[in-house]
Amino acid sequence: MNKTARVFVIYGSISMVLSVVIGAFGAHILKNILSENMIVIYHTGVEYQFYHSLGLFAVAFVSNFQDNKQVKYSGYFMILGIILFSGSLYLLSTTGVGWIGIVTPIGGLCFIVSWILLAIGISKQ
Repeated sequence: MNKTARVFVIYGSISMVLSVVIGAFGAHILKNILSENMIVIYHTGVEYQFYHSLGLFAVAFVSNFQDNKQVKYSGYFMILGIILFSGSLYLLSTTGVGWIGIVTPIGGLCFIVSWILLAIGISKQ
């Protein structure tokens, strides 16, 4: 396994653990505290964190065959997307501070960029 792959397997694993812990916290603790709408927002953050944690494993896998800057940037954009998208939804749902929601689309854009970069990185010869 190359260095890039190791980095993204580690980040993916940590993010996966956090998504399980954060999801369980929401399901068992916050469900009795937050409104139904805020629980849906919180759950969306968990869901996208989980999917993109798996995406980090995809980046690691691809980097073993195509270790180029697009693949590396793809992983970093995925991590940034998790932090901005999911993190903003966690904060929005638990604090009710609406302006935090402005960060969410930036995180979504990071996800989109990460998948595009991964495709470009794979297609390089």
